Amino acid sequence: MSNRFKPKFNIKKGDTVVVIAGDDKDAKKPRKVLEVFPEKSRVLVEGVNIVTRHTKPSARNTRGGIVKKEAAIHISNVMLWDAKAGSGVKIKRSRENGKLVRISKETGEAIK
Repeated sequence: MSNRFKPKFNIKKGDTVVVIAGDDKDAKKPRKVLEVFPEKSRVLVEGVNIVTRHTKPSARNTRGGIVKKEAAIHISNVMLWDAKAGSGVKIKRSRENGKLVRISKETGEAIK
């Protein structure tokens, strides 16, 4: 993907989000973002989209068998969580002291 048309997302690794679409939809349960894949527009969220993998025994995993793990979901299916509002919120960006700050549109406070 070229830098000229690189998308900018409001969600970063370590953020708290709520899932607003899909099988694990729960607008009141905040979850943590484990990883962001900007080139694919996907995020890996803790405890969401659990898939089963059949793995062969290896040096690292001597037993093998069926392993359950999280799979990535599309970034449009999550919304940033604002603890003060107690729900998912939309974000606007503004510059403060030369740094880009994410601000909740609902409460007007910066999201850390």
